[in-house]
Amino acid sequence: MSRFLPRLLGLVSLCVLAGCSAPAFLNAVTSRAGFETVRDLRYAPGERGTYDLYVPDGASARTPIVVFVHGGSWDGGSKALYPFVGQSLASAGFVVAIPNYRIYPQVTFPGFVDDGASAVAAVAKLGRDGGPGLPAGRHPLFLMGHSAGAQIAALLAFDERYLRRVGLNARDLSGFVGLAGPYDFLPIQEERYKRIFPAATREASQPVRFVDGREPPALLISGLADTTVNPEETRSMARAIVARGGRVETRYYPGLDHVGAVSSLATALPLGNPDLRDTVIRFLKAHAR
Repeated sequence: MSRFLPRLLGLVSLCVLAGCSAPAFLNAVTSRAGFETVRDLRYAPGERGTYDLYVPDGASARTPIVVFVHGGSWDGGSKALYPFVGQSLASAGFVVAIPNYRIYPQVTFPGFVDDGASAVAAVAKLGRDGGPGLPAGRHPLFLMGHSAGAQIAALLAFDERYLRRVGLNARDLSGFVGLAGPYDFLPIQEERYKRIFPAATREASQPVRFVDGREPPALLISGLADTTVNPEETRSMARAIVARGGRVETRYYPGLDHVGAVSSLATALPLGNPDLRDTVIRFLKAHAR
């Protein structure tokens, strides 16, 4: 640690001077050992129709795959911000796919969810057929997302229409992990979000409306200091799953804010609560089948 400290302090100074975001700093200090990164695999036409793949050394035909959907309020964000998530889960033995998807104003709801479904289908096919550094096989498949990405991933897991259109269904999933997700956010007050979620399709944007108890097991996590997405949305989603006989685990972390719900995954320098990463990994390992 003493040999690493000067480099860490130097990176902190550079990031402060350059105005780095928390993800940029975490990526700067994240190890690149123990896994292979394959960037910009294509799942759809266009600038944002690609995903990055993180394959742990020694991956087998049964290594679980986690598709992580990034956040960004449906009008921002990029897979380029999340190598630290790829490293975090790859270092625990999981293949990680992080797709981009079209965002507002290029699309409105449900365009970005359709992109998510196409990305999941492409990743599932890669798992079946094999690809760069990934043996063909029967890879358990998980969906995971943070913030807006959790809403997208939740709709894929709970509203079966999306996966069905790309030749999959909820039974193809081993589980869903939602970090600080908006699952029950009607009525919409902000004009920005009214534009992203047009009135004609707004009711269908709420994952809580599609719970029927037959979905894969879910892990829902929220920070109690989150002022961006109210933790009550996680409670609402969990109540709906329990009421319909589904399987759900919840974790609520005092003092954890919205960004901390994802930065806690970092292994080099967790900015949040390290128990969150442990909880996610335990859930994924328990449900990998």
